[in-house]
Amino acid sequence: MDKVTFANENLMIQIQENVRGQDVFVIQPSCSPVSDGIIELLIMLDALRSASAGRITAVIPYFPYVRSDKKDQPRISIAARLMADLIQSAGAERVITMDLHAPQIQGFFSIPVDQLTARNLLCSHLERRDLSNSVLVASDVGEVKDVGAFSRILGLQMAIIDKRRTGNDDKAKATHLVGNVEGKEAIIVDDEIATAGTLCEAADFLRQHGAISVRACATHPILCGPAMERIQESSIEEVIVTDTVPVPRAKRIPKVNVLSVASIFGEAIRRIHHSESVGAMFDN
Repeated sequence: MDKVTFANENLMIQIQENVRGQDVFVIQPSCSPVSDGIIELLIMLDALRSASAGRITAVIPYFPYVRSDKKDQPRISIAARLMADLIQSAGAERVITMDLHAPQIQGFFSIPVDQLTARNLLCSHLERRDLSNSVLVASDVGEVKDVGAFSRILGLQMAIIDKRRTGNDDKAKATHLVGNVEGKEAIIVDDEIATAGTLCEAADFLRQHGAISVRACATHPILCGPAMERIQESSIEEVIVTDTVPVPRAKRIPKVNVLSVASIFGEAIRRIHHSESVGAMFDN
């Protein structure tokens, strides 16, 4: 890795002098203030291109505006596509990210996109406990495929919370449960936790259907607004997340368990630099 340069805004002067012909990886988290991080990333990419870097890879653990991936209302921006356009226009020749909310977002790019996953990391953590009476739960039908992958690794049964919208209400409400959680230890699987409203409602719904305990795991800990208060006051015993989005000390309450994805990104960067398969990291 001696020819790989890692960049951030504090190294910009050095970057412009030393990256000619080098394989450069720009690591930029998407944490508050998100807009500042996006602008910093775009400026760094443009500066590296102007400095004749050999190849520029944007490493974005949590892709900004990832939930805005389709036109589901009139006169709105598909912000995830806009982010893809900006990142490419600024100079990125490759992107590394993790667990996109919608995998088809890779199609917004005309450059290679490596989507890593925290699935194996989360499963390894779950396997440290007795799972003989556990069931995996998809918080809605959109999560079924991802939860199915967890199910294959852990050898557990699945349940699905069926949500419905009534009238013009944007908020979906749980109406049915497909599967059985009665007398079981439920593990909710999701890609991200934002305000934790949906998560806590799902936990209550599972409790009403007989679950004796509820845990949750998700890749991206957005944890904005009232998330921490909701989690603290909920019946959820544990929330397992990664550090794709930095979790400040104030939010690391006893219920929240943060796993590091540094080794996953480090190995992906090593493989890309040496022209090795990234997908092979997740073959199982």
